[in-house]
Amino acid sequence: MTKGNKIFTSLFGQIAIALVVLIIAITTVRFTKAEESIEDKIARSLTAAPTSITDEATIADVDGTVLRAGTNGWTCVPGIPLIPGDKHPMCNDAVWMKWIHSMMNGLPFETDVLGTSYMLAGDALVDNNNPAATDPSDGGMWIQEGPHLMMILPHASSIADLPRTPFASGPYVMWDNTPLVHIMVPLGGEVK
Repeated sequence: MTKGNKIFTSLFGQIAIALVVLIIAITTVRFTKAEESIEDKIARSLTAAPTSITDEATIADVDGTVLRAGTNGWTCVPGIPLIPGDKHPMCNDAVWMKWIHSMMNGLPFETDVLGTSYMLAGDALVDNNNPAATDPSDGGMWIQEGPHLMMILPHASSIADLPRTPFASGPYVMWDNTPLVHIMVPLGGEVK
């Protein structure tokens, strides 16, 4: 092999190695999720409710880690704790936080007072009748609600006359006949 061929082969090999390294680096960067900052999580959480609530609310990550301490009894989170990876923020009163804790830990839930949660940035796509459903093509009543308020009532009899469909124009019952039953109150935006 001539000296020129050796240099060409060596240069070609180095370029090939450099290209492989570059492709791996680009692929790794492209498919590696960047860690979301605490500031981003707080900013998204603040979009869930009116400022009269969020200004003094505790901001907690979906795992319960406090990102910002608050003083008004409300807790805002950057996603729905019951849906892994969700990025639809919500602000909850103490009753709703107890409800979420109970559901996440498979514990029974009871309340003797009204519970309230805001989701002014909208909601994830969910089945209105089955909280465990995961396949939107399963024939269930799937809905993605826009800005809304949610309420938990102490007695099931108080929701007996509310519709069970999100397409009834006004408040409706979600997840009836389950421990997750609550009232959805649309506040605007299009129901999908």
